[in-house]
Amino acid sequence: MTAINPVTDLTVEGDVAIVTLNSPPVNALSQKVREGLHAAFQQACADGAAKAVVLICEGRTFIAGADITEFGGAMGGPSLQDVQDAIEGCSKPVVAAIHGTALGGGLEVALCCHYRVAVPSAKVGLPEVNIGLLPGAGGTQRLPRIVGVEKALQMVTSGEHVPAKAALEMGLVDELVDEGKLRDGAVAYAKKVIAENRPLRKVRDNDDKIQEAKGKPEIFENFRKANARKFRGFMAPENNIKAVEAAVNLPFDEGLKQERKLFNELMMGPQSAAQRYYFFAERQAQKIPDVGDDVATIPIKSVGIIGAGTMGGGIAMNFANAGIDVKIVEVKPEALERGLGVVRKNYERTASRGGITAQQVEERMGRIKGTLSMEDLADVDLVIEAVFERMDIKKDIFANLDRICKPGAILGTNTSGLNINEIASATKRPESVIGLHFFSPANVMKLLEIVRADHTSKEVIATSMKLAKQIGKIAVLVGVCPGFVGNRILGARQREAQKLVMEGAMPWDIDRVLYDFGFPMGPFAMSDLAGLDIGWVKERSKGESIRDVLCEMDRRGQKTGAGYYDYDENRNAKPSPVTEKIINDFIVKSGRNPRKISDEEILERCIYPMINEGAKILEEGKALRASDIDVVWVNGYGWPVYRGGPMFYGDQIGPDKVLAKMKEFEATMGDVFKPAALLEKMVAEGTTFAKLPANPRIL
Repeated sequence: MTAINPVTDLTVEGDVAIVTLNSPPVNALSQKVREGLHAAFQQACADGAAKAVVLICEGRTFIAGADITEFGGAMGGPSLQDVQDAIEGCSKPVVAAIHGTALGGGLEVALCCHYRVAVPSAKVGLPEVNIGLLPGAGGTQRLPRIVGVEKALQMVTSGEHVPAKAALEMGLVDELVDEGKLRDGAVAYAKKVIAENRPLRKVRDNDDKIQEAKGKPEIFENFRKANARKFRGFMAPENNIKAVEAAVNLPFDEGLKQERKLFNELMMGPQSAAQRYYFFAERQAQKIPDVGDDVATIPIKSVGIIGAGTMGGGIAMNFANAGIDVKIVEVKPEALERGLGVVRKNYERTASRGGITAQQVEERMGRIKGTLSMEDLADVDLVIEAVFERMDIKKDIFANLDRICKPGAILGTNTSGLNINEIASATKRPESVIGLHFFSPANVMKLLEIVRADHTSKEVIATSMKLAKQIGKIAVLVGVCPGFVGNRILGARQREAQKLVMEGAMPWDIDRVLYDFGFPMGPFAMSDLAGLDIGWVKERSKGESIRDVLCEMDRRGQKTGAGYYDYDENRNAKPSPVTEKIINDFIVKSGRNPRKISDEEILERCIYPMINEGAKILEEGKALRASDIDVVWVNGYGWPVYRGGPMFYGDQIGPDKVLAKMKEFEATMGDVFKPAALLEKMVAEGTTFAKLPANPRIL
């Protein structure tokens, strides 16, 4: 064995040279890796004893992709293309031996090998679109030459990870070898290639699959139309499509040049910067400064849910999906039956779309048991309360849980903003109490705000963070304050949206500006979707707000065919003259004169207070990092990931510009726009949210 460099070895076994890469944790294509591979292949291809070469990786995976930390900077040593040229241009057949994942640059390297074998558990893909990029090392040029244009378009615009069996069927992999025997299987395959005197199969030279698409621009136009909604606002999918078009319409080397041009457009643009920032932000959110990996976690094998309504049922589904037994408690038999019925319908709807099998429906329903007695929660490891947002009800429930639940059980509340310290005061074990704020629909939404109360133990925090991952959630640790992080910032936006309406902007004007910014929908369309009567009580209504009047007129949103908007039978919205008259009547009654409000002001009035509120949250220590706030808003509220999050967006605008605008608004519209002290301090020191140190712990 010859050590090429610290991460690359070369061994010759008989007539097969084996290049072994070992660069933990995921063999990313760093400068050291590129140097090792380039030198190893030059040496292996020049070795007279070797008639074939195998590329294999140590550790848990094949090359999992590029080293993202190098993006945007000067890259030293041989380029990735230099490595690929050394592999593809080798005069001897090269076999890639794939386990774990071959993603992005990893698959692009494998595509330069003449043959590919994989273990059945391996996955391959080109997920660059997820960080606002396209495969920039020939992926968009080689992939369609193997799998065809339509499948290539799907893969590069979705970033999907393709299982080895499917990769075999589409020709991305030539043979599957037994798990645990990858090295032997790859060497045996290389020997077979030698014995059969197979040709060097360069993917770049195979034009058969792309010939089928030549002269058929409708393939690309139809794909664009079919995915227009999904791709809305994103630049990367379109550049990926254009790159595959180049593979069809240009010679290979010209296609590579076009791919590089399109890649550089994205790399230098704001969207990829935001998506790469978010990639690291989501991972950073899992790191709690004062709760290290050495903190013990509590085994969670059974969970109790109090409340079988929309939230309780959705929460239960998350645990059942993960193989954890659930008991749901309700007060009345009909409420319990109705709640379990909704859960079953949700599962059956997923099964009808092919998401799960009928057997899985029954298996998951079998893990969920209903009960009318809280006493049945005596043996569960975790309880999550999901009832009405009333402090007296919650404190009564927690007092009972304190009496009923076994020592060491975690007592969680799904409150969306009540004081968890007060809830915990109803127990003799406040260290076991934590906020577990799921977002509706809880079985779909990815975000889980984990709320640390004053006495919550580190073990309970560590368990909750681990459990969130187990049930497929993205968890962010936050502190106790009204609305926590997400709803507190939402409140700042909603306040300004309502005020803008009373100044002359129509709901559809505000919704349009925020939709064009990248949100799935604006605040008024969202209210119509959720139902204007949530929390509204007819008997107590006094017609004092626009919402009151709409509800009194039975305009309660999409479900009644009218709310802020009018809806047709397919729930398509259009501006409502009824709503416009109600708004104008309120404005006249208030003694104000409506004015024309620009789109720019609407956006600034809605977004800048959100950034300012985030700064207040940070200065109060209710979030560990600015990036944690961004993770909350991307996953829980539909902030467009290609804008990074409200705090990242604040940095992109410039904290000085945000501060100046907040001061301008404060001077003309009052103290509600008073800038956060932290924002003032940042501007004085010339720093940004991204450069703020993490808080040592949630306060």
